[in-house]
Amino acid sequence: MKKSLSVIVAVYGAVRYLEFVFAALGRQSFRDFEVIIADDGSGAEMKEMIARTRARAPYSIVHLWQEDDGFRKNVMLNKGVEAAQTGYLVFIDGDCVPHREFLSDHWTNRGDSAVLCGRRVNFSRQITERLTVDDISSGSIEKLSPRVLIDGLLARSSNLEDAVRIENAFVRRLLHRNKARILGCNFSLERSLLEQVNGFDEDYRAPGLGEDSDIAFRLSLAGARFRTLRYLAVLYHLYHPLTSVGPENLRLYERAVRAKNPVCANGLRKLEQMSAR
Repeated sequence: MKKSLSVIVAVYGAVRYLEFVFAALGRQSFRDFEVIIADDGSGAEMKEMIARTRARAPYSIVHLWQEDDGFRKNVMLNKGVEAAQTGYLVFIDGDCVPHREFLSDHWTNRGDSAVLCGRRVNFSRQITERLTVDDISSGSIEKLSPRVLIDGLLARSSNLEDAVRIENAFVRRLLHRNKARILGCNFSLERSLLEQVNGFDEDYRAPGLGEDSDIAFRLSLAGARFRTLRYLAVLYHLYHPLTSVGPENLRLYERAVRAKNPVCANGLRKLEQMSAR
């Protein structure tokens, strides 16, 4: 039976983190979804863990994989879109653990031409290393233990305010009046809207900008409406060293801004190849 939405999970390595993500997806209150793993070249351990999980998971899992040839996340995201069997897409990363109501919040707040933009809590190395699958499966991760709160006061974990889920829309508007913006690890939209801009630009071959700022800019040119899901769709980001945006990505993004074309050439469809025929 066809599902309502597709969760596209971008991964590279970090097998333990993806186990946490699977555990969190297994306890979602919204159940009508499929999971697509967009794997940018992980090793055999990842493949084996996904196969074990697929055999017992209460949801369908599709594992897409490509050779490790440098950072090609956008290539895999487009492959995930192509493989999706639904008309609604939710994007997360394999180092981000969704709250029990995460998919419900994305699904119930969707709208025509709307891009839903969630935030994330950033866990420190210390908190991340202490996490277990049971912490996820039991829901204790959502309770913000004294250890996590102290970690936040010590400025190790950050954005703990984004762990607060508020159902009252009026209160959410009072607390958050900033412009909504895409984080590549927590956003959703209609598949048809993403297809209008030809998906993700595969020219980006390094972390940063390509999977969020670029797609956000082109979606805005296409008339998309950006709506914040802050204080909803809570997501817990697990620790890893920060990556910096390289000069080539900056050049590509500046090129996109100058061009003011919502449709990238090297996306879901390869427009330059098609025009050369």
